[in-house]
Amino acid sequence: MTIVHDGFSATRRVILKGAGAVVLVGLGNIPFSPAPAFAAANDKYPEEAFKAKSEADAIKSLYGKTAEPSDKVKLDAPEIAENGAVVPISVSTTLADVTSIAFLVSENPNALAASYKIPAGTMPSVANRLKMAKTSNVIAIVEAGGKLYSATKEVKVTVGGCGG
Repeated sequence: MTIVHDGFSATRRVILKGAGAVVLVGLGNIPFSPAPAFAAANDKYPEEAFKAKSEADAIKSLYGKTAEPSDKVKLDAPEIAENGAVVPISVSTTLADVTSIAFLVSENPNALAASYKIPAGTMPSVANRLKMAKTSNVIAIVEAGGKLYSATKEVKVTVGGCGG
């Protein structure tokens, strides 16, 4: 197909090449910012806390202080977990200025199961599925206003825990 207009001969191939060049030049004007990826990469992974064998050592390594029980931390966990490989756990709180939430399982080989940073302005609520070796206390730690608050619940594991 050839279009002739005012002495200019344009083939379909020339038109497509021109359109592709315009698109590529246009993409060069869009700012691709890698800053969020670098910001996330700069957060230090709490390796020592995840290696801790007891919940007290994990809390000390993660936060450097102890937690006090609070009725403002709502831990939702089943009383009996039929499958220890997938135990649904959630925590929410009415505390203000929450900066992090962590889950610990006292009888697991490594006590700290999960740790979350909570950005400012975010609803302080986290849910997860934990792997539990055997019947154990599940502890939720909430850091709010520079203090630590906790809630604990025993979960009975009947079959298929990560311990065998």
